[in-house]
Amino acid sequence: MPLSTHDVRQSLLAHDPEFRRLAEEHSRCESQLEQIVTQLYLSSEDLIQETQLKKLKLRLKDQMELMVTRHQQIPGH
Repeated sequence: MPLSTHDVRQSLLAHDPEFRRLAEEHSRCESQLEQIVTQLYLSSEDLIQETQLKKLKLRLKDQMELMVTRHQQIPGH
């Protein structure tokens, strides 16, 4: 029976340092974004940073999803 995507992610988090690094960086970006969007006033620098963080977060998520997909395609998984 193939592993669910959630199971594969958990396995990669536990055993793959690169996947764990990507997940931690993704989480850090999310925290920074939350800090920005909760401000009452956003400067132009804040708006630029918000856009950059969103793009970085998406890139990280894409890399993580690619790793999950590759792991699911390994015979025996």
